[in-house]
Amino acid sequence: MGLVSEGRRAALVHLKCETDFSAKSEGFLALVDELTNAVLSEGVSAVDGRASAIDDLRLSIKENIEVGRVDLIEAADGNVLDTYLHVQDGRGVNGVVVEGSGVDQETLHQVALHIAFAKPTHLTREEVSADLVEAERAALLDITKAEGKPEQAWDKIVEGRLTGWFRETVLLEQGLHGDKTSVAETLNGGSIERFTQAYLGA
Repeated sequence: MGLVSEGRRAALVHLKCETDFSAKSEGFLALVDELTNAVLSEGVSAVDGRASAIDDLRLSIKENIEVGRVDLIEAADGNVLDTYLHVQDGRGVNGVVVEGSGVDQETLHQVALHIAFAKPTHLTREEVSADLVEAERAALLDITKAEGKPEQAWDKIVEGRLTGWFRETVLLEQGLHGDKTSVAETLNGGSIERFTQAYLGA
């Protein structure tokens, strides 16, 4: 996994292979660096333009190589970016880019660190698809029924549990670093505009 930033731009590239041994190899790491820098300077389509280099490495290491998440984030005027890349055994295993508006750099960096380990799937609950919410609500209702709770209390119990589910999956509702204070409450009136994350196993 590669992550590079320059000014108000940051590129994140997740290249996947089959073994740890290959992921730590010089050729694999060099290709990750090349792709990430190309995305930063040319845009996300730069990866498609280097398909032959990916094929060459595939033949060289005799493993399937798959391109995962590829993102280029350019902060809007007046906004700030922060990045975090967790490195293990010489290679990136968890990368985050987050854009903030009206947020100081230190606070934004704390949010980036939080994203790395909390792995939120959405920025706000409004971004969660209605189908996903309904599927979760149905699953929580089944659990509540199986526990033998009184029928008249089902709706209230399910809504409470659904709020808890949002707190686990939605960035702004998560407790920063697991504290009671939510990410949204730490922004002092600022806002998180967007974030992207890629990590090993995703």
